Order: sequence, then structure tokens, then C-alpha cells
Amino acid sequence: MKGEPDESRSRRSDALTDLFSRRLNYLRISITDRCNLRCVYCTPQFETIKLDHEEILSYEEILRVVRIAVSLGVEKVRITGGEPLVRRGVIDFLKQVVHMPGIRDVSLTTNGVLLAERIDALWESGIRRINVSLDTLKPERFSAITGLDAFERVWAGIQAAYKKGYHPIKVNTVALEGINDDEVVDIAGLSFRYPFHFRFIEYMPIGPCPKVHGSGLLTPDIQQRLEAAIGPLLPVAASPFDGPARRFRFEGAIGEIGFISAMSDHFCNRCNRLRLTARGTLRPCLLSDREIDVKTLLRANASDEALAELLKSAALQKGPEHRILSSEDGVNSRMFAIGG
Repeated sequence: MKGEPDESRSRRSDALTDLFSRRLNYLRISITDRCNLRCVYCTPQFETIKLDHEEILSYEEILRVVRIAVSLGVEKVRITGGEPLVRRGVIDFLKQVVHMPGIRDVSLTTNGVLLAERIDALWESGIRRINVSLDTLKPERFSAITGLDAFERVWAGIQAAYKKGYHPIKVNTVALEGINDDEVVDIAGLSFRYPFHFRFIEYMPIGPCPKVHGSGLLTPDIQQRLEAAIGPLLPVAASPFDGPARRFRFEGAIGEIGFISAMSDHFCNRCNRLRLTARGTLRPCLLSDREIDVKTLLRANASDEALAELLKSAALQKGPEHRILSSEDGVNSRMFAIGG
């Protein structure tokens, strides 16, 4: 992917920067709030309301925001949902994002249900990095967590991506006490068989999901279990486009272990991202309901300059750290509508 050298981009006076001198070069984009799963930590049990078609940003509108964000120094884009592969036209959209001048890294987060059948088209689009959600290795438990008997389809999708040459393939597990915590050792052990990045994500209490509130397993507990069962976790150096995950590996393993510790070890001081939701708002922080409306300007044919100023304003509204555990700044949004 084409782009300016790191030095010239980091010196840009018009780059997105917040009030705490964090340069924002990463845009996460939710292209839909639809999903073919109903995971217990993401979708409330009786949630049925979805956005009407006209409420969702069109691909053209999203691409315009991306182009303006790139002009302000954004280099990395991640496409999320809901489940992005359920939206029509997603392959052509991905191709346009991948080949947009200035973008150096594009990745896709998926639940994997449709991955095997779309893997060739995804490769043709230019996508080379995929994150797949997988919270269990047990088919019956997969059904209980997600509401769909699709474990074999997801595992087949991961294997199809592996055979196609995707790297790194990141396998994301939300660790939940009493739900799947007895599998963290088994999941981590797969790093001896596959060169994947197995990442354990602390549950974030977003939205009304009472079945899992209070059941999040924290990183120190997971690390202790893994080291007691398998052996020491050896640190792995970060790469330029790494997100918040802290990376490790076991001696002799071909894959990696990662931890995303939003609750036990805030990484806010190095947060470099904005989020664009499917309904057309900019979200400065995942763990805050504060949002800035960009859809109204887009549909009023506002100038690129006006939209750029809105992105800059969104950057300035990033706080020093999240306050998810305080009543002052709780999160009532649904995770499936934010993009994770």
C-alpha cells in the first residue's frame, strides 16, 4: 500500500492530534449493525431494533470520510460491523479502501461464519490481515455463546484463511468466568500448532448484557493460568501497526499470545484511533457514549474542509482515559452498533 514515509507523515502540522499529544492515525469503521450471531456479551437477549437502510452510511459516504481522514494523517483502517461480511457490496468497498493512496494497512474483523465462502474474494480485494472472533473450541458451547450452531463453519474459515496465506491471523477470545475460562489453556496451546495470534480480550461492560456482567476474567488471572499450565510467556516486540495488545509467545511455539487489557491495564495513553459508526457518527472513545454527528454534514454536501474540521474536533474530544467503571461516564451503547 502506498503512503508517505513515516517521518514526513509524523511531522505533518495538519495531522489529527488530541489534547494530550496523541497522534491519531487509525480509523476503525463499522459498516453495518447487522450480525448473523447474537453473542451474549455483544447483543442483549431481546435486542431486535436495527438501523433502517437509509440511516446507514453509504459506501460512498464512508469512502469520503476515509479519504479526508487520510489527508489528516490516518494510515491504518480496520473494517468491522456488526458482521461486515453480511453487507452487500463489501468486497468492492474493501478493494477501494485497500487501494486508496496514503493508506498503509487495512484489516478486517469478522466472526468467521461467512469467511470460508468469501476467502477468495477477500484475497482478490487486497485484504491480507484478518481478525476472527472465537470464544470456545466446543461446538455446543459455541452455540450457547453465539446463538448459532456454526463452530465448524468458523473453524473452516480460519483454516481457509491460513491456507490462502493470510498473516497474521488473529483469533480473538473474550474470556468470561464460568462461561469459557476453562478453555484459555487449550486455546493458548494452539499456538504450538498454528502461527496465529491468539488474543485474550478482557470483557468490557458495554450495553445491557446482564448475562455476562461481572464475569470478565482479567489479564493477570489469564496469564497466571497459562504460565502455570504451559510455561513462561516471553515478550514479543511490538510492530509499527500493532494495536493495544501486549504480545508474548511460549518457548517453542510458532504462534503468539496477546492480551488486550482495557479494564486491568488502561492503554488510553497510547490510544491512536477514532471510530466511525455505521449510523454516521464519530466516536472518540469506545468506552464512552460521546459521539459527533458526521452524517448530517455529509448529506448536506458540506465541503471537504468542513468535514476535516469535524474530524479534528472529534480528535480534540478524546479524554485522557476511559471511565467505564464510574457512573460519571458509563456506556449504554450496544457493542454491535459501535464496531468494537
